[in-house]
Amino acid sequence: MKLEQIKIKSIDEIREEMIETVTCSKSDIFLISEQCRQDYEKLKNELAEIKQTMAKLMEEEGQLQTQVNQARNRLSQVSRDFKNFSEEEVRVAYEKAHQLQMDLSINWQFKKQLLEKSNDLEHRLIGLSETIERADQLISQISVVMNYLQSDLKYFGEAYENAKAKQDFGLKIIEAQEEERKRLSREIHDGPAQMLANVIVRSDLIDRVYREDGPEATLNEIQSFKKMVRSALYEVRRIIYDLRPMALDDLGLVPTLRKYLRTIEEYHNQSRIDFENIGLENRLPTKYEVALFRMIQESVQNALKHANACQIKVRLEISNTAVAVLIKDNGVGFDLNKKKPDSFGIIGMKERVDLLNGEITFDSKIGKGTEIFIRVPLIN
Repeated sequence: MKLEQIKIKSIDEIREEMIETVTCSKSDIFLISEQCRQDYEKLKNELAEIKQTMAKLMEEEGQLQTQVNQARNRLSQVSRDFKNFSEEEVRVAYEKAHQLQMDLSINWQFKKQLLEKSNDLEHRLIGLSETIERADQLISQISVVMNYLQSDLKYFGEAYENAKAKQDFGLKIIEAQEEERKRLSREIHDGPAQMLANVIVRSDLIDRVYREDGPEATLNEIQSFKKMVRSALYEVRRIIYDLRPMALDDLGLVPTLRKYLRTIEEYHNQSRIDFENIGLENRLPTKYEVALFRMIQESVQNALKHANACQIKVRLEISNTAVAVLIKDNGVGFDLNKKKPDSFGIIGMKERVDLLNGEITFDSKIGKGTEIFIRVPLIN
């Protein structure tokens, strides 16, 4: 079949689609940034109100402490010369001292709760500030990409000679973008979105518990509430980390892998992930570091999510001529000859290896775990 007969999209058409997609992504990030800014202001105002309340409590505490000391002195006097006081005077002295001590104790408990809430809000403000800063950086980076797409890339079609390769190239980019959006949408819906909905419900519950069961029960409920909020914050940070770990650019492949696998192990506390680097810790070209990180990430996630593995071993060896990676798990395994129609994980890993002129092999049997071996030559 002649190339002229193949109905394919031109590079210019693909470029326009990419520009449209990147523009939409920039708008989405901008909306996230603005929402974070609004949340930041709300939390900032809430923190200011809490600090005002704490200041009032401290002032009340000083007054109560003075009254308690006076009541104790009165009680001491009554106890010492109880014959000179009537039974009613003795009872009143004891009840007043007891009531003031209770008021002071409630003041301390409420102040302690507000202090914990204040600390939690400050941590959340720090997290939101980091998210806003990262979003601003992403918007700036996307602007650079937009300039590149709108200028330099328009000449790319002239240098690209194979029409079929043009079509595959553009379609893979768009498909990868859509798959990534689909995955992110699912993770946010199943993770942080559900947790934040529960946070709203639990916040109303705390108010009711305080009115009905008192400060002690409320304190327990607040502790549980804090764990839920921390879990939601962890999920958000994990999703951001999965998008693009900043440490990969700053520190390189080995430190980033070590931190990432340790974080994943902590999150899946029923599973153990052993990482071993038996080679060099040299920095690699960016395309190698990104591709290798993504393939290891995909392998580990598959072992945890689909293979139900409780033990995963990742061994990395960087030499002057090649990079070798072995990922081994004790999960349920799978049939290499049986393909799932909606599964693109293995296909994507093979394509990444092919782009680096490397090789990848899979060894898996039902009930006996999976081994993945990757070898990528380094071009000097």
